[in-house]
Amino acid sequence: MKIEAAELRLISLPLKFRFETSFGVQTERHIIVLTLYGEGLEGYAETVMEYTPHYREETIPGAWALLEGLLLPRVLGREFANPELLWGEISSYRGNKMTKAALEMAFWDLWCKGLGQPIWKVLGGVRQEIPVGISLGIEASIETTLEKVAKGLSDGYKRIKLKIKPGWDVKVALAVREAFPEANLTVDANSAYSLNDIATFRALDAAQLDYIEQPLAYDDLLDHAKLQSAIATSICLDESITSPEDARKALEIGAGRVINLKPARVGGILQSRKVHDIAQSYGLPVWMGGMLEAGIGRAANIHVATLPMFVKPGDTSSASRYWQEDIVEEALEARGGMMPVPQGPGLGVTLKRDFLKRITEKTAYLTSR
Repeated sequence: MKIEAAELRLISLPLKFRFETSFGVQTERHIIVLTLYGEGLEGYAETVMEYTPHYREETIPGAWALLEGLLLPRVLGREFANPELLWGEISSYRGNKMTKAALEMAFWDLWCKGLGQPIWKVLGGVRQEIPVGISLGIEASIETTLEKVAKGLSDGYKRIKLKIKPGWDVKVALAVREAFPEANLTVDANSAYSLNDIATFRALDAAQLDYIEQPLAYDDLLDHAKLQSAIATSICLDESITSPEDARKALEIGAGRVINLKPARVGGILQSRKVHDIAQSYGLPVWMGGMLEAGIGRAANIHVATLPMFVKPGDTSSASRYWQEDIVEEALEARGGMMPVPQGPGLGVTLKRDFLKRITEKTAYLTSR
């Protein structure tokens, strides 16, 4: 598949609600939509970073500059037989996994459209619908949290995740457990704690959580291993896993028992499969995380989550929970806690072009020289 041209489009998409985590409050998403053109086809991807480097170190301005000035010129006008060969062209550049993931994902879409096959089938997926849960931000009160948990369970979602931070953790988790004793319940700390908080995590054992997600530093493995050995609840690693090598090292030292696999965080779809395979070799589960993706990124995550070890409910809940209007024509909506996998070639989604134009802040178009 030859990459003949590319378009970058920066959009701003308002969230339907205020979403608070230990990082802060978010009310909108800024996304770079990447389109690759080749052989009469289009391949799509979206970025997941923001203007501020809260989740990992990448930012929107940095991603735009890297794509426009280095990564896209490296591949434009060239032909790649598969995504692994394209990855080989860009993997030598250090870091910037989320930016490189956008290019790799767009090529997956383009390449699979050329094959006339959906990504999940080419990737080796084993299911055509995936179990999903919801992620609830930090609310103004426990009562509001309980109301939102009740709504999520009544909608059929198969897991409830609560965002926590110091001062909003044990009390809310125990309240939810008491009100909903049968719920599949987890918490996500987004690196807000240290080993000095071990008493908090031991107290959380009483909430009978499926796992505690990323309690310690975003770039740590060793202290997570120490914490895991001191508590009963499983630790799930998120920000700490940026590559298959990270996954191997983490599981080897017992830093956690579950991995939240976000394709953008590890470099794309191919690297996601490698992380999945490492977890599979240890007999440990993975699940699909979320970065408040719009329709393109959500579709990519759904395809990857068809792999065998994605046995726990992920974060790819219905798009209508987040957006008044999505950027793709297809409605990515869960039914009874199960998300259908798009069946068209590639990602199986098409752009809502008029809406995209209305929310676009800037564009760039590149061709091979």
